[in-house]
Amino acid sequence: MAENGTHTGTPQRVGVIGAGAWGTAIARSIALAGNPVEIWSYEEDVARDINREHENSRYLLGVDLPPSLSATCNISEAVENKDFLILAAPSLFILDTFRKIIDAPNILSGTTSIGILTKGFLESAGRPKLIVTALEEMLPDHYQDRLVYLSGPSHAEEVARGKITGLISASSNGKESIRFRELLSSSTLMVFSSLDVVGVQTSAAVKNVIALAFGMLDALKELSNRFGDNTESLLLAAGLNEIQLLGKALGSNYPETFTSIAGVGDLDVTCRSKYGRNRRFGREIILDRKLSRFNGIEDLIRRIEEIGYLPEGVVAAKHAMHLAEEYNLKLPIISGVYTILNGDQSPFSALNKIIAGIVGNAPDMDLEDNGAR
Repeated sequence: MAENGTHTGTPQRVGVIGAGAWGTAIARSIALAGNPVEIWSYEEDVARDINREHENSRYLLGVDLPPSLSATCNISEAVENKDFLILAAPSLFILDTFRKIIDAPNILSGTTSIGILTKGFLESAGRPKLIVTALEEMLPDHYQDRLVYLSGPSHAEEVARGKITGLISASSNGKESIRFRELLSSSTLMVFSSLDVVGVQTSAAVKNVIALAFGMLDALKELSNRFGDNTESLLLAAGLNEIQLLGKALGSNYPETFTSIAGVGDLDVTCRSKYGRNRRFGREIILDRKLSRFNGIEDLIRRIEEIGYLPEGVVAAKHAMHLAEEYNLKLPIISGVYTILNGDQSPFSALNKIIAGIVGNAPDMDLEDNGAR
């Protein structure tokens, strides 16, 4: 039995692509169950830290990593001869990263099962697509409908510290979903299977956009007595509705997905947790005028490293807005967040319109629009 209480069985060789907080936390959990795990890091200092100090001090400070977890900067080493491969690179970089691994012999032969942690949409053939769809188009035919999407209310900081957490393992292929469920399950990580790969992906991507709005509203609570916990719950409920509307348009036929941990669970923790980067950025848009240095959403995405951390909701807002237009959907939160990030409206004006779109009329905010763009 492993340190985390999981019966290990036959060890599985696992590669994890991306040594950020979430990739490292999942790699740690799998390694503690008795599986040899090799994680690929873009940064040499991160790989060196993991191998020498058994810690990822840049992205997951204070968490001990087991000796069975090793790191490499050679992406081929992390991919070849693995039973499982888990992609954890940010959405902005996953396509370029993925192109480097699709010619590995075990990928060409289809002997490695592939799971995806990355949240968001990808631009492929000139339009936004769900991540699984975009990656399947790049893979050999034997991977069609076999990729597994892993999501749920799961901040890396808590998973790495053994806090009880639930995840969804979603795939059109039930057997592959179960394989990842068995790989990841432990005494603290509860994993549930789902066939709704579209709904789970949509929930994971769009909840980050809603969290940006939530963070802005949370900051406005400090500036106006018109907003409180009730208002935030109103926003959460409306946000869940927008997630479900877009998910249904994209092809989800499982309404229960959106009331599960993949939907409302992930949305709630992303909006309310102190670890939420999108919530944090939303607050900084209001309190620190973080958008003032950028000229629209394209400039913001191009220079996003200047923020100092990666709020995935920024990129997701661009793609979700395009999808809303493509499917002729009225999604006031998504469109409002987009106009804020693009500099088309001030946060105060746009949030007023968001609330108006939710409830049918706008409250008269006692705030001065000071140009926090």
